[in-house]
Amino acid sequence: MSDSEAFEAALRLLAVRDRSEAELIRRLDRKGFSEASSAAAIERCLHLGYLNDERFALQSARQLMRTGRAVGPRLQAELKARGIAADHAAPAIEAARQEFDEPAMFEELRQRRFPDFCYEDADDRQRRRVINYFLRRGFALSLILSSLKAQER
Repeated sequence: MSDSEAFEAALRLLAVRDRSEAELIRRLDRKGFSEASSAAAIERCLHLGYLNDERFALQSARQLMRTGRAVGPRLQAELKARGIAADHAAPAIEAARQEFDEPAMFEELRQRRFPDFCYEDADDRQRRRVINYFLRRGFALSLILSSLKAQER
């Protein structure tokens, strides 16, 4: 397969959604393009501004925090899994943290996911289920416990 075919495949992938450089390389490899063709396509996408890991890291961090899917250490792990280097992830995470209020995000997610949950009335199994749900998303245990215990009954 030629360099132009690899570039066209890269453009089709980028048309669906923004991707990191590492994600795009993996996808082109899966499609059977050679390393040289993939590298040429990546270089061309970078040169044209279609591919930008800093932009992708910021968009991903914002989206993950906005939806409550990842905060804190989970956010770092999610960006790493998407192929974002630590030097791009750190500023993106900091910018997203400035934009979103974690306690407010926690409360919104709690009301949406567990609207009838009352910490005082729940048994240990229910408490563990709710607490672990938020821990998996990266919320700090201190925030989880203080928010759940302080909620109005």
